[in-house]
Amino acid sequence: MNISLNDKGNPIVRLRAFRAIDDPAACELFIEGHEHVLTSIGVTKVTSSKNEWTKNPAAFVIIVESIDKKQVFGGARIHVAGGSQPLPIEEATGALDPAIFKLVYEYAQHGTGEFCGLWNSREIAGYGVGSIFLSRACVAVSTQIGLKSVFALCAPYTVKMGINAGYEIETSIGNDGTFYYPKLDLVATTMILKDADTLSKANDEEKNAIFKLRENLNIVRVEELRRKEIEIHYETQIPNLDKWDLKEVIANAKQSFFKNAPDESKINLM
Repeated sequence: MNISLNDKGNPIVRLRAFRAIDDPAACELFIEGHEHVLTSIGVTKVTSSKNEWTKNPAAFVIIVESIDKKQVFGGARIHVAGGSQPLPIEEATGALDPAIFKLVYEYAQHGTGEFCGLWNSREIAGYGVGSIFLSRACVAVSTQIGLKSVFALCAPYTVKMGINAGYEIETSIGNDGTFYYPKLDLVATTMILKDADTLSKANDEEKNAIFKLRENLNIVRVEELRRKEIEIHYETQIPNLDKWDLKEVIANAKQSFFKNAPDESKINLM
């Protein structure tokens, strides 16, 4: 893959948000790139890799792509609870601790989702796209969708990044919030951003950056990390949101919980 460069020799990419069902071609490029990255680190099977999310009306995608849209260099997704499938965190950890179903259900009543599937290719490694700028964009667009909270199942090296953005470790499930996932020698930590709109626990740098993205949904910015610059053409205004009905999705989350969750999850609901 080749990345375009600006007149200063820095990479130029587009960071774009959309609903998965609105752009099947981009979803396919996302899948190919993500599978390649997972295979390179020895992960050959994860629960969300069945790719049902491409047809899930409550899945949103944020990709980093070439300006001509022919190549995808990284991406992440937001799945909203109440879509056509459980959240990835429920699929991944439900057999280990059924309490995850009740926890998601409680947050789903006010609109919740999960930040998942984060990856970036070697072509843009070191520019902060996978570690910072995609994560900020996901939090920024979450309020467009109407979410009040966001779950994340974080690898050890992203926990600090989550805390900086206002996420908190959820110790009520797993082993104080941790699970072995996606394989036995990898640890994942359950985190929740409980106030996606105000980000009260985020540090000032992250909060300011996320609020700026919310104020300027479509903007060109030169971002810098460790003296490396990348030109990002942000297109984070999600198209076709007039066809999105969060209330309907929340109602479906309630129906799905009482139909599918284990009985022990339904005891002592809030």
